Amino acid sequence: MARHSRSPSGSDARSDPGRDRSDAGSSSPLLEVLVVFAVVFAAQGITAFAGVMGTFFVLAPPLTTNPWTIVTSVYAHSGLGHLVSNALALLVFGWPVARATTRWRFHAFFAITGAIAGVAQVALTGVFASMPFVPVAPTAVLGASGAVFALLGYLVASNRLSTGLASFIEVPQWLAVLVFLGLATAVTLATASPGVALIAHFAGFLVGAVGGRARVLAVGSSARSDSVGG
Repeated sequence: MARHSRSPSGSDARSDPGRDRSDAGSSSPLLEVLVVFAVVFAAQGITAFAGVMGTFFVLAPPLTTNPWTIVTSVYAHSGLGHLVSNALALLVFGWPVARATTRWRFHAFFAITGAIAGVAQVALTGVFASMPFVPVAPTAVLGASGAVFALLGYLVASNRLSTGLASFIEVPQWLAVLVFLGLATAVTLATASPGVALIAHFAGFLVGAVGGRARVLAVGSSARSDSVGG
């Protein structure tokens, strides 16, 4: 899960013949992300010894000071337990998504949604901290759970059950928004515990759900009519 300081079944994926098909339906992006986790964790140990770990891997306000941490913080973790929990969640939620898209789309989705979740956590806690009578301090974060929650949101919004219901029942846009907000809130509260970046979880799930609704990871024209999950 994401922590402060961050502290967060496959589709048929039948695509048109072409470049995207060559690496669709593979779980290799998961293995690559896990390798990046391990490499970054080792680098954290080295930079921590040198006293500069935060400079390279912790997303903290102001965001313009070390802007590279918007991405590097997504792959960093506060400890071995944090790393293992996010790795397990990645395997559970990421496998069906990885099987239904291409390697590069998966990596782009993971990095972008994780970055958005982290920025949301830092920016919004900064806003809340500036308000009188709100007992919130500015937050520094690291961890992959914002991106992992985005994978979960993508699965929920793009599985065959939800898309099948949507094809038979005309759902008003305002109701769909309320449903996504309600699901994001419920999932976020279910993971609430001291040190967990709840805003990052909420933002990750919501961005992932929007992406799932839009089929941003679908491969080819025919895959757009398919959905992740079953």
